[in-house]
Amino acid sequence: MSSTFGRLFTVTTFGESHGPAVGVVVDGMPPGLAVEAALVQRELDRRRPGQSALTTQRSEADQVEILSGVFEGVSLGTPIAMLVRNTDARSKDYEALRDVFRPGHADYSTFQKYGVRDHRGGGRSSGRETVGRVAASALARGALATVGVSVVGGTIQVGDVKAVRRDWDQAERNPVRCPDAAAAETMAALILTAKEQQDSVGGVVEIVARGVPAGWGDPTMDKLDARLGAAMLSIPATKGVEIGGGFGMCALTGSQTNDVFDGERFVTNFAGGIAGGISNGAEVVVRVAVRPATSIGRPQTAAVLGGGTTTIAIEGRHDPCICPRVVPVAEAMMALTLMDAWLHQRALRGRDR
Repeated sequence: MSSTFGRLFTVTTFGESHGPAVGVVVDGMPPGLAVEAALVQRELDRRRPGQSALTTQRSEADQVEILSGVFEGVSLGTPIAMLVRNTDARSKDYEALRDVFRPGHADYSTFQKYGVRDHRGGGRSSGRETVGRVAASALARGALATVGVSVVGGTIQVGDVKAVRRDWDQAERNPVRCPDAAAAETMAALILTAKEQQDSVGGVVEIVARGVPAGWGDPTMDKLDARLGAAMLSIPATKGVEIGGGFGMCALTGSQTNDVFDGERFVTNFAGGIAGGISNGAEVVVRVAVRPATSIGRPQTAAVLGGGTTTIAIEGRHDPCICPRVVPVAEAMMALTLMDAWLHQRALRGRDR
């Protein structure tokens, strides 16, 4: 089932971008853990549209409704269903695209798979699907916090502008969600320029998990880094994943990239906190390549159902750079992956850490 993620902690999202609602069903949440709607809402507020001039101006409150699985503020151990109603969808903006396959989008591939598609905002391929993931991650974050695990993230590159600092507290203080205040200003200017030109720009998001103990994950066919790679690449508009030193290690030697463990900690972390598919106790570091947004206002050539092409300029409200809103989603996928790994390790060894 392509809408379900996880094995012991399963997350199934539902809904379309322009349907009545989107949401999620979470199964496998251990009973007796605190579940606060306010914490779920906080994560959704970080993901929601209309936060600044750098994002789409679609105005969604993204108010969560917890429908089941929680009683008197704690999890029951039964499925937790959460719903977020769509209140500002403008489907008329997409009527002219009913028989058009937009360049860069999943319109054509979706139609070829199912023989039918929801042309309004991309349907299930829309970034709006990630609402359910972020809501579910709030549960995972709360559970992981009980064993000392936390997740932070930010935009570390937009276009050719790269962050140098990693001040994670700074990431929530600017609209780009960049951990480098100086770089954030340059990134914001670049995004606004792309917006003025009716274009878009891509970038890189970095996610760090702190406090992950050694031993989570599995070797061979189900490595923790493989699970994280699949998780990150399931996010709309992502096209690449690096763990730790990633592609940069290709130009280095083994003597430069072999992490030294001094008996208490790793002096370096080229492995990104994972060795042999299993966490090694260092921070888990993942970087995600985010392509430029495909919905742009510039005239483009598009294929037409039945043959031929036409020229379109996509109307509606869209992100000139997706990175700021990918950050909470990528953090969510890190938390969901680690939650699943924790439950597996607890089942295997009979202990939390």
